[in-house]
Amino acid sequence: MVATSLRPAEVINDRLIEELRRRIVDQTVAPGVPLREQDLATEFGVSRARVRDAFNILEERGLIERIRNRGAMVTRLDPQKVGELFEVREVLEAQMVRLATERAPAESWADLIELFGKRMDGMLAANDLGAYEDAIHLFRRSCIEAAENEVLSSLLDSLYDRTHVLIRRLVLVPGRAQEGMRQHRDILAAMRDGKAEKAERLKRKNIRSAREWFDNYREYLL
Repeated sequence: MVATSLRPAEVINDRLIEELRRRIVDQTVAPGVPLREQDLATEFGVSRARVRDAFNILEERGLIERIRNRGAMVTRLDPQKVGELFEVREVLEAQMVRLATERAPAESWADLIELFGKRMDGMLAANDLGAYEDAIHLFRRSCIEAAENEVLSSLLDSLYDRTHVLIRRLVLVPGRAQEGMRQHRDILAAMRDGKAEKAERLKRKNIRSAREWFDNYREYLL
């Protein structure tokens, strides 16, 4: 019989990886800040070898970088890299929406359509940007689940980790949340109607729009 439970050290290492990921994604640890092996080993009660194992995984995800004689530090996003991330997001998120539209019944999107309705207009008018972020996150998770593609899900999760802070900053730009909301209403309407190609095209347009806003406000966002 194959054991399915993790050994204690593996559980600790998983907790270490997820906690570091959370701190980096939420920018509790800012870009450019070094990560000290010994400090983390002491905090989590693990060996430095375990910390290095965690660093290997975080480096693969693009969340940290290792610089010779300086150690590990949180990756900085430069304008060129941000542009490349937008290019990949456009392809992957558009494919996500297309697959979700093709594989989920039309009624699956009713709750999201209601969530993105007039009540959200009132929340945005009250500057409740957290509600908008939560709605976008739920849209993304719902589409990933409906797409039923594990490889795509893994790629999008990694991509989201690398762009989460930038997305949150972009939402703060006056007018961006309102435009994003209108765009997602159109996307959801196409998904409800079973128009996969249209939904895909609209999602591409949404990502391109986000990139244009980034380019216009770059000096404030990086």
